[in-house]
Amino acid sequence: MNKRIEIKIRGIVQGVLFRQGTKSLADKHGIVGFARNEKDETVTIVAEGKEEALDELIRFVRMGPQHAQVENIDVTKERATDSFEHFNIF
Repeated sequence: MNKRIEIKIRGIVQGVLFRQGTKSLADKHGIVGFARNEKDETVTIVAEGKEEALDELIRFVRMGPQHAQVENIDVTKERATDSFEHFNIF
């Protein structure tokens, strides 16, 4: 059974390949949803997949890619909507 999470990441997370790294991990683990840069310089991720895969995504997000400096993440768990077919970057 799939789960859904929404993650808000704060810190130096734009312009450091954060969304691309997230997409690569998502594609590898069968996660669908999206990653989006926000005007307040945060990144929002909405992801659906198996719980183990989402846990792996959360571990990645806590560290971020090489040049990111993650200050804080907020994770909200929800029921999966099954409304995504792929993982997209916006």
